[in-house]
Amino acid sequence: MTGHVAIVGGGPGDPGLLTLRGFDLLKQADVVLVDRLAPRSLLDALCPDVEIVDVGKEPHKHRRGQREIETLMIDRARRGLRVVRLKGGDPFVFGRGGEETLACASAGVPYEVVPGVTSAVAVPALAGIPVTQRGVTQEVTIVSGHAHPDAPESTVDWDRLAAGAGTIVVLMGVTHLSGIAARLVAGGRRPGTPVAVVMSSGVRVVVATLDTVGCAAEGIEPPAVVVIGDVVALRDLLA
Repeated sequence: MTGHVAIVGGGPGDPGLLTLRGFDLLKQADVVLVDRLAPRSLLDALCPDVEIVDVGKEPHKHRRGQREIETLMIDRARRGLRVVRLKGGDPFVFGRGGEETLACASAGVPYEVVPGVTSAVAVPALAGIPVTQRGVTQEVTIVSGHAHPDAPESTVDWDRLAAGAGTIVVLMGVTHLSGIAARLVAGGRRPGTPVAVVMSSGVRVVVATLDTVGCAAEGIEPPAVVVIGDVVALRDLLA
């Protein structure tokens, strides 16, 4: 008998922001493969016989590789078990959910994707920053800052973003924040463009500009979300 895999977006960390569908599947699970940034406190309410596998990844420290995670999901489902792959944010926004659904599809394992509240929008909102605002900007671009802007593996068109005026939300960009800011300024964004670096909990927020954020955000540890654009100034009114 073949089981089922549910790839569940857990939202930005607050367990109250998990969807009802995600919560229902979690309560029915036989196996939970959980990420580091998923709402882990919800696991305490599960039955003791639920198998919980920690597959969390930290910068430069991965407990399990991606292929191993996919193998675990498929193996448990083929045993007839109900598997929940509990992730942070939304599975399809830099969450490798696409890779995992492709792995299930290739293996012939039934699967379901449960969208989650992405940190790219939720974390700025918790800090009083709307990523779009009437009269300020009608566009937002979400990019990965995992690679330095000048690195060969970076596929982000930083020059295009620099030439625009919309909001830029950078995920996984703390390590290369100075390089990202410098690249945007070199590409034409004004140095005084507001920037907010928001810890994922929304508790700590550093507000600066493109030409000062490298120094201002020293000491900020990931995970954090970087918001670049005039919408950052709205924090003074909304936070």
